[in-house]
Amino acid sequence: NRVGHAYFKTRMRDEGGVFGGEVSGHYYFADFYNADSGTVPALLILELLGQEDKALSELLEPYYSTYFISGEINSEVQDADAKMEQLSSEFSDGEVTRLDGVSVDYEDWHFNVRASNTEPLLRLCLESLVSVQDMEEKRDRVLGLIRG
Repeated sequence: NRVGHAYFKTRMRDEGGVFGGEVSGHYYFADFYNADSGTVPALLILELLGQEDKALSELLEPYYSTYFISGEINSEVQDADAKMEQLSSEFSDGEVTRLDGVSVDYEDWHFNVRASNTEPLLRLCLESLVSVQDMEEKRDRVLGLIRG
């Protein structure tokens, strides 16, 4: 799959997207020429904090107590394609898509594994809607397959 800011901006323009983001921390805004900016989200957060009488931690708490996220976890692998095929097979009872690597969706959790274009790495992001413990168990299961 094509990745990177040039493709991201083109896709936003083609789809009429107003905002796009990547787990890597890149944020793209249609009103900012579909360009990546770290300054725009920082200013939007400052604006929100100026309007609300709450600390940032209070504003984020509903998300932290609902979405239990692994963050991006990198694993060095010899054959990324073979590992992604193995994951597709192992988790075939979920909804498997291949838009950007391998994504598997279940009712209460999901994950994405994709190969780095510049390093011999697979990148895992996993999210559970159940609990931190559930996220950690599922993360460890997926990592066991990636690293095994």
